[in-house]
Amino acid sequence: MDRITITTPDDWHLHFRDGDMLNETVPATARCFKRAIVMPNLVPPITSADMALKYRSRIIDASPANSQFEPLMTLYLTNATSTQDIVDAKQAGIHACKLYPAGATTNSDSAVKGIDALYPVFQAMQEEGMLLLVHGEVTDSHIDIFDREKAFIDTHLASIVEAFPQLKVVFEHITTADAVQFVSNSSANVAATVTPQHLLLNRNDLLVGGIRPHNYCLPVLKRNTHQQAIRDVVASGSNKFFLGTDSAPHTRDNKENACGCAGCYSAWSAIELYAQVFDDLGALDKLEGFASHHGADFYGLKRNTDTITLVQELWQVPDRITLADGTELVPFYAGQTLNWKLENSLS
Repeated sequence: MDRITITTPDDWHLHFRDGDMLNETVPATARCFKRAIVMPNLVPPITSADMALKYRSRIIDASPANSQFEPLMTLYLTNATSTQDIVDAKQAGIHACKLYPAGATTNSDSAVKGIDALYPVFQAMQEEGMLLLVHGEVTDSHIDIFDREKAFIDTHLASIVEAFPQLKVVFEHITTADAVQFVSNSSANVAATVTPQHLLLNRNDLLVGGIRPHNYCLPVLKRNTHQQAIRDVVASGSNKFFLGTDSAPHTRDNKENACGCAGCYSAWSAIELYAQVFDDLGALDKLEGFASHHGADFYGLKRNTDTITLVQELWQVPDRITLADGTELVPFYAGQTLNWKLENSLS
């Protein structure tokens, strides 16, 4: 097989950032994805429907001419979020709310402390039919960073799922066999997104031979046994797991310093990276479901009706991308060769 045509995919978890960065990140995503769930952890965070709609307008303004790309907006939960905020967001067409435990990742310091206090908000979300998107890590200092996802399942997520059985929950960017098992054993209202970095890499790729800052992300890369569990479940074709890049751009100088930022900028070659994984797994026939069907079905949205084509062609991910102001980004998998290439960009 030297070419594959699939229903146009969507990205169910990514970070565009804001301002001038949008002129790079939005076209990079719009070239191959029809829709994308946009994370709200800006500075300041997107905590109201009005802020979300204004951000959406900025994203659309940065989209390529004649693009049909559709940003799907989310709300950033805080301890000040009210049930009325949920009602307003639903009426404004906001699709989901994002739960960040305070301090878990980039721009999450103003997020949730004391998750149990948000149960009335979760109840309102369940009633309104809004999805809960979860960054599933505890932030307790005594919990090892490699154990924080498992601890979150045991401490919080299992209880949320039990208390709100009709609430649709997406366990974002899963990194462990524990998360695979939890999602697989939960009801049809629990699903997960999977990133290219957690399919392609494990913690050796972060730490062996020196720290590699452009492979540093949160949740952090785990053991190869966890990586294999994630690879196995996407290769199985389970409809509970779908594409979410967690593409998270940071400038090169902010990644390559004494306290480098967490995040991998994968949008630039996202669909090609996933095709590489599914090809390596001998599961190219499962790529379309993972990339194009399962996420739309879980969100209750219509599947896209157009298609994209990937051709088997060797090409190299660039070492860096230079923005209009001279700022540099280093894309995920920089300098490495991929076997699949998008034939025609959407944008």
